[in-house]
Order: sequence, then C-alpha cells, then structure tokens
Amino acid sequence: MNILVLGGGPAGVTAALRATELGASVTLLERTLLGGTCTDDGCAPTRVLARAARLVRDAAQAPAYGIALPPAEVDFAALLSETQRIIYRLHEKKQLRHHLERVGVTVHEETGEARFVGPRRIGLLDGREFEADRIILCVGGHARRLPLPGAELALTHSDIWGLDRLPRSMSIVGGAATGVQLATIFDSFGTRVRLLELAPRLLPGEDALISSTLAASLGQRGVETLTGIGGVERLERRAGRIRLIYRDAAGTEEVADDDVVVFAVGWPANVEELALAASGVTTERGRIVVDDTLRTTAEGIFAAGDVTGRMMLVQSAILEGRVAAANAVTDGHAVAGHRIVPHGGFTDPEYGSVGLTEETAAGQGPIVAATVPYTDIDRAVVDGRPEGACKLIFSADEGKLLGAHVVGEQAVEVVQLAAAAMAAGMTAEAIGRVELAYPTYTSIVGLTARQAVRQLEGRERVPSEALERPSPEWESTSRA
Repeated sequence: MNILVLGGGPAGVTAALRATELGASVTLLERTLLGGTCTDDGCAPTRVLARAARLVRDAAQAPAYGIALPPAEVDFAALLSETQRIIYRLHEKKQLRHHLERVGVTVHEETGEARFVGPRRIGLLDGREFEADRIILCVGGHARRLPLPGAELALTHSDIWGLDRLPRSMSIVGGAATGVQLATIFDSFGTRVRLLELAPRLLPGEDALISSTLAASLGQRGVETLTGIGGVERLERRAGRIRLIYRDAAGTEEVADDDVVVFAVGWPANVEELALAASGVTTERGRIVVDDTLRTTAEGIFAAGDVTGRMMLVQSAILEGRVAAANAVTDGHAVAGHRIVPHGGFTDPEYGSVGLTEETAAGQGPIVAATVPYTDIDRAVVDGRPEGACKLIFSADEGKLLGAHVVGEQAVEVVQLAAAAMAAGMTAEAIGRVELAYPTYTSIVGLTARQAVRQLEGRERVPSEALERPSPEWESTSRA
C-alpha cells in the first residue's frame, strides 16, 4: 500500500514512521523544513525565552541567598541568536530526515505549497504530482490575524523572532495560553505590557484557580490586564508607534500607543492552499472534519494534528499521527480519544492541567475538590517561590481523580504525576499513600490527595479562607 503524508511536524513524522512499521510504502512532503511549528517558532523557542525570563527573575532573587550580582540586563538580539542556535541543535538532535530515510520513507522537503489536483492526487508548484492509496493530512496551522483595518501592523508569535530590539511597550490581544505566556516573558525583560482579552477572565479554558492566580500575579507585577473588552476596532501607525483602538467592557472607545502590538487570537488550520474541493474533504470553521478514527469525509483520506482542531498539542498530534497511520494502512478503527492530556504554559508562575475543571466536573455529578497552597510545601519556601496552589478533583462516590490543576513553580512537571495517577485509575487514598520524595514540588500532589481523603470521609471540611494559613507538609496522626 502507498501512503502519502503531507506535513513534517510531529503528526506527519509520526504517521510516516508508523505507516512504515506496518509495511506501507510511504512518501512525506514538507512545505518548508521538517520539525513543525512547535520546534521552529512555537513552544520550543518560546521556552527558550521563558528560560531567559527565569534567569532574570533568579538574578533578582540572588541577594536574598547571599549572592551579589549586578542587575540583569537583557541583550535581546543575543537572546534571539541563542534561540536560533538552540533550535538548530534540536534539529541536529532529532535528525528527522536521516531517521525517516533510514527506515524507508521517501522525504521531500521545501516543496512549497501542495494542493489536491484530484481525489488522492497532490500537485506541487514545480509541476510534480504524487498519487497514493491513502493520504494523511498533517499540515498544521498558523497564527491568526484579526480581520480589521491595520491588522498588518500587528505581530503574531511567529514574528517575535524578527524583532531587532526589545520593545519598550507592548499590547497583547488575547489572554489565552500564548498571550499570557508572552506577557509574563516580556514583563520580566522590562517591557511595559498591556494584555487584552474578550472573555471575562484570562485563560478561559482553564480552571478558575489558574485564571485567578495568574491574573493576580500579573497585577502585582504591574501588567495592565483588561478582560471582557468589547473588541478591537483598528490599528494605526502614529509617529513610529502602533496605535491600538479598542472598546472597553462598557463599550467606550479607548486608545493605546505602543512599540509593538501582538495578536494571540487563535490558530486556524493550514487548509486554504490545499484546494480541498478537488478531494471531497469537508472543512468546518476552518478545520478539517474527521471522525474519532481520524477519517475525513473523503474516501482514503485521513487527517491528524492541528489541522483537525481537536487537541492542538504536540503530544496529541503524535497520538493522532499513530492512530491515523494505523487506520490508513490496516483499514482499522482505532480511536484517538484524548481523555487524559496533561498540558500547561511556561508563564511565571507556571500552570499545568489535566482532566476536568471543577466547574465541568461539578456539572457531571457529586465531587470533592481539594486545594492546597504552595506555602504548605517546604520546597516552595526553601526556593522562595511560595506563589501558587494545587487543586485535585475527585468523584465523591468512588474517589477517582477527575482533574488536576497546578499553578506555581514547576507546575508543568508536577501535573504529569497527576496525569499518570488518572491513567492508572488511582483513588485519592491511593495517591495519598505514595511516598513522594521530600522536599519537592511534586509532593503537593500527595498533600492535596490526603486533604481530599479527609473531605471524602467527612472528617474535615476546610473553609477556603483556611487555605491562606500554612500547615506542616507532614500531617499529624489526627489529620492523616
């Protein structure tokens, strides 16, 4: 069987490798270079900026530990150069083309745009055409620009890498993961940041604990956060600066003048250049429509990764690539369920989540939600990072873990433990009995689970205001 994979990001590379393992003859087409958005200008390079922001933060904290350092200054051009060097090293480490070709995949990089010229037939701008028994579309997505006057004056996260200097001031439109991440990074660098969001709160898809904690943290840092705005009207260039005209929550027109305006307002799929009408593939709201087996509406054509709009994360793209390939080669019906998907943001403080939010879980049945502040774990006190909390949500009947939400130092790492516990079907009692190393941030998961056990047994109902009072990390017998 001949398989043609479009796209060389996590979904496409995984699909090509899995299809080859299953005995198919595979060809992979990549418009630019292998690696995908996350490696080249998404989460990996953004993590480099986040690392630099943490170093600035840690340098400011050094005197508290008896270490005299000069004030940290950010050489933004040097930072961007180092970011590109790190991305190059990631490509060298992965050796994607070598790995693919070693197992028999035919790889074509830098092909330019590819489009359907018939059912299961793809044409390139240079005149080459490829036909296959099955096609797997893994073409990813791109940063969205708002359709308004002057939109071309704004940057997206993909344009950050082209800045020639650190902006003195920045307005970020969009208070979801990308916008909040950029806000905390550039604030750490010394940029005056304004963050605007249409929804009533930041990170509207996350648990309220994460939203409220990050909103409070941004406010303490001096970031101007405007939620529930009425919308953005237009952008104008004024005396070398960018003027953002928007409406506030009351509908009043407001003006902000900054060096840079960044749009962080969504991630549409790369479908416009595919000429999908020639293939029979249906789209909906800019995404390719697939069923749970990742079949599109066209016979023999599958899709995986960001282009489906189902779960736009690297770990999810990898899973979908494997499922799409297996179903394409074997005509199987494996399902990409995305039931347990830990994710997070490299903000400051970090946040990580998995499973249901408290609001969603409460709508499905009786629950117990236990929350423990970071001030209760000794590692946070030792490191001088007491900001944050851990919330675990359990079903009231079986005590099974339904969701976990962590905000604070190393939250993205901490939430992985909760995800593993969910996958194992562990109860609050089982999680609480794990002897987690001390002193660590991860120990807050066990501490929170034991709090939930007490609530499930009805032995201790802790009012929310009590969470502000620190308690020992190891509980006494009467509380165990």
